[in-house]
Amino acid sequence: MKRYAIIIEKAESNYCAYVPDLPGCVATGYTIEEVEKEIKEAIIFHLEGLEIEGLPIPEPTSISEYVEV
Repeated sequence: MKRYAIIIEKAESNYCAYVPDLPGCVATGYTIEEVEKEIKEAIIFHLEGLEIEGLPIPEPTSISEYVEV
C-alpha cells in the first residue's frame, strides 16, 4: 500500500483535488468529503492504468505540511 499526498483547493462552487506525484490525477466534488472519496478512486484508476500500460508506478515523494505565520 502506498500513501500519496493530495492537495485540496476551494473553487468557486466546489472543491478540486490533485496528486503532485501523479500528474493528471485530479478530482472534483461539492464537499471536502466528496472530493476525498473521488480522488481516492481517481488514484486507484490512475495506478491501474499505469499498470495495464506497463508503465512504472511513481513512488510517493511529496510531503504536505502547514506553516503558521
